[in-house]
Amino acid sequence: MGSQMGSAGLMLVNTLVNVYLFVLMLRFLLQFSRADYYNPVSQAVIKATRPVVAPLQRIFRPRGRFDPASLVAGLLIKGITIFVLLKLVGIGMPPIQGVLVASLAGVLSAILDIYFFALIIMIILSWVAPQASHPGAILVHQLVEPIMAPVRKVIPPLGMIDLSPIVVFIGISLFDSLIVGALARAAGLPGMLVGF
Repeated sequence: MGSQMGSAGLMLVNTLVNVYLFVLMLRFLLQFSRADYYNPVSQAVIKATRPVVAPLQRIFRPRGRFDPASLVAGLLIKGITIFVLLKLVGIGMPPIQGVLVASLAGVLSAILDIYFFALIIMIILSWVAPQASHPGAILVHQLVEPIMAPVRKVIPPLGMIDLSPIVVFIGISLFDSLIVGALARAAGLPGMLVGF
C-alpha cells in the first residue's frame, strides 16, 4: 500500500512538473511566433513563468524572436526533476548525459504537444467559430501560423478545404517518433520521466 502511494506521489510530482514545463515552452513559442504580448492569455503565461525565467534572462538575453532563458529554464527544471525522482526511487546517481538527453527529449515533447493541441483547437474553432474574437482563439492562430504558413505555400487551400493541418500533424508525429523517441531511448531512463 505504501509503495503504491509513493509511486502515485512520484507520478503526481512528475505530472505537475510536466504541466509547468508545458507552460514554459508555451512562453517560448509565444515569443517565437510573435504573438500578442498584451493578450490576457500571454500575460498569464508570462506571470506564471516569470519567477523562473526572469533570473535566467540576465544571463541568457532574448534575441528577437528567440528566448533562450525559457528553454534553459525548461531543461533545468526537467533535468532536476528527473534527477530527484530517480534518487527518490532509489536508483542512485543517474548518468549526467542520460539526464541531459532525457531533459532535451522532455522539452521537445512539450513543444510538440503544444503545437498538436493548438492545431486541434484551431481546427475545431474553424468549424465552430471561424471568426472568433476571443483572446484564446486569437492566440492559438498566432501560435500555429509560423508552422502553417510554410506548408500553405506548398499546399494551398483547395477552396474551403485546407489540407495543411494534416501535413503538419504528420510532421509532428514523425518528429516525435523519430527524434524525440530516439532521444528518450538514448537517455536510457524510464519513459515516464521523459514525458511520455
